[in-house]
Amino acid sequence: MLKKLGLTSVLIGLMVIMTGCFNINEPIDSDTSGIWDSFFVYPLSWLMVELAAVFNNSFGIAIIIVTILLRILILPLMIKQTRSTKAMQALQPEMAKLREKYSAKDQQTQQKLQQEMMGMFQKHNVNPLAGCFPIIIQMPILIAFYHAIMRTPQINPGVDPTVNYDPQQFLWFELGQADPYFILPLIAGATTFLQQKMMMVTDNPQMKMLMYIMPVMIMAFAAFFPAALALYWVIGNIFMIVQTYFITGPNVGKDKDGAPDTGGAKTK
Repeated sequence: MLKKLGLTSVLIGLMVIMTGCFNINEPIDSDTSGIWDSFFVYPLSWLMVELAAVFNNSFGIAIIIVTILLRILILPLMIKQTRSTKAMQALQPEMAKLREKYSAKDQQTQQKLQQEMMGMFQKHNVNPLAGCFPIIIQMPILIAFYHAIMRTPQINPGVDPTVNYDPQQFLWFELGQADPYFILPLIAGATTFLQQKMMMVTDNPQMKMLMYIMPVMIMAFAAFFPAALALYWVIGNIFMIVQTYFITGPNVGKDKDGAPDTGGAKTK
């Protein structure tokens, strides 16, 4: 779990770095060239503009709809992540027993421990790295969404001084600016905490640490990034919470007899 926390931190840091590696000061339109702009950023910008036109020029509603569409698009991966994470957590007691059994630090004992671990994963058809894949997939989407928000003049008028768009208000905040009341970052942190808590099965100190660190990180980013991006995160979290409850159920991670749940896959 510490490795997963480290990977998550590295990916979020990479996302912050990459947001500055591309020019976000140029407006995005159909004439913009380049693979990144043409196939990632512009389609999201175009979709938001078209949806906003349908809903009385409400870009807040457009962002919510695009967020839900993106979540539906990656839903199969997220379901797999949810079930894999639950199954891994349910295996924690067995993993702890193996570590206690092979507690010696010599190379031969540690190799035996790894073999036993891999055998247990294969028996329950669990991939210990499966939970990391959706995080990797989401990073380019989140970065592209950030660029689409910052480079769409209707949302961020300052990106194109030749046009005269009014700042886009939604609820109490301006989409192109950070939430001045920090309400949205708090909601983003709270929903992240709830989503993490729903994923917990065992009383694991490392999981608890992750459950508290991630919301703080999300709140910190949401406090300085445009509110539109925080809105995307909040809606995505709510989608995940509903998905976790209705697709996997409140007791996923263990079957009715208390054995590890493999997400419907047959054990070998």
